[in-house]
Formats: sequence, structure tokens, C-alpha cells
Amino acid sequence: MAALAATITLREREILSTVAVVRVATGAQLVRLHLGGVSARQARGVLASMVARRLVGRLPRRIGGVRAGSAGFVYTLDVAGLRLMAPERQRWQRPWPVGTPFLAHSLAVTELFVSLREAETAGLVVVAGFQAEPASWRSFPGVGGGRMVLKPDARVALKLGRYEDTWMVEVDRATESMPTIRRKCEVYIRYWQSGREGEVFPRVLWLVPDEARRDQLLAVLSRLPADTWQLFTVATFSEAIPRLIQGAGV
Repeated sequence: MAALAATITLREREILSTVAVVRVATGAQLVRLHLGGVSARQARGVLASMVARRLVGRLPRRIGGVRAGSAGFVYTLDVAGLRLMAPERQRWQRPWPVGTPFLAHSLAVTELFVSLREAETAGLVVVAGFQAEPASWRSFPGVGGGRMVLKPDARVALKLGRYEDTWMVEVDRATESMPTIRRKCEVYIRYWQSGREGEVFPRVLWLVPDEARRDQLLAVLSRLPADTWQLFTVATFSEAIPRLIQGAGV
């Protein structure tokens, strides 16, 4: 492993670190974060080299059609990349085929991560932490002592001046029914009531594709117990970064 690590450039290690956090990323997303200062040809060469050395692998599905080229490939850690980034694992396996809904949802979470890092580069915020699934999950005792698991799509810590905000984020692509949304909110409420987060509970941000979907979620939230309303807020995808920068206390 030491010999492998010695062959990795700083830029490649940064790409591996990003993919390790978010699990999947398009070539275009990786270029925005790590390869913006090089030509398109050089960017393709970097990613192709990493694929050849099995640091990252391409999933067998492109985003944006054939004309998207390498930018449309979806990348995840391959065997060599996993050995570097997750040495505690006992087994490593090659990238697996995934369904379109799962992939689209996962890439939406990656887009949030990329946008936050871009905001950080612009000096708007400091990203103190970002966990995607399953690192974002939290277990807690349920009714009767049974184990429950809360599964946010992401957990985000942001530094804004002297303050640090923590968020749990749900990326809603308008594929879930309103009863399903309500049940997930109820799990958040049970987690809040468990006291596992201490005195300051993270704000829950629901990200939705449009205003019509936001109105639907707000209607669901309005029917929850009044003392739980402050736990949740809703924003469209385009409002995500401004809303997070605005702060959890607003």
C-alpha cells in the first residue's frame, strides 16, 4: 500500500477524498472541484489514468447522454482507491451497477457537496464537515427499547463567523408520497426526543425541486405537533446554498 500511495499526486488524492465522502460523482463534478485549472484534454487524462490504475471506476451508466463524453461518466472508488481510503476494510470489490433513481438521488447529494465547496472557495462559508450516507446515519433507542436508525441523506457542519451550524439534509426528488415524508419526519422527531444530540439539535433541511413540491412538504409539516415545527425547514435545490449560509437559527 505504501508503494501505491507514493504514486498518487496531490490532485489525485483530493479527488479520491471527494469520492470517498460522496460515493459517486460525475466527471463534470470532479472537474469543477479539482480540475478546473487544466484543459479538458488534461482533465480527461487525469481521470483516465486513475481508472487505469483502479483508483476510481466508471459505473456502467452515463449522465447526460453519449455526447457528454468523460464529463458524463459516473465515478466511484475502485479497488486500489478503496485500499487507500478505507484500509480498515477486509474486502474490496469493484464498482457495482446501480439503478437510475438511486444514482440520480446520490448525485444530487454530491451536487450539494460540490456547491458547498465552491461556496467555501468563494469565501462565503467554511465547510467544517460533510457526511453522506451511510456515515450520516444515527441509531437511537425507540419505543420499548428497540433500535431505530435515522438515515439523513447528508449531515453538514458549517462555520459562519464565530458560529458553527449543523444540518441534517433530505434531498427530495418528488418521488416519495406525502405519507412517506410524514413518517420520515416522525423519525426525526423521535430522534430529537431521544436527546442523542445534546442541547443543540441539528436543523433538518428538506431540499425540493420546485415551489409546488415545497408547498406540499410545508402542508405535511404544518400537521406535525407545533413544538416540532422549528426542527424543519424547506428550500428548493436552487436555494440550498443561500439557505445554508443564512444559518440554522433563522
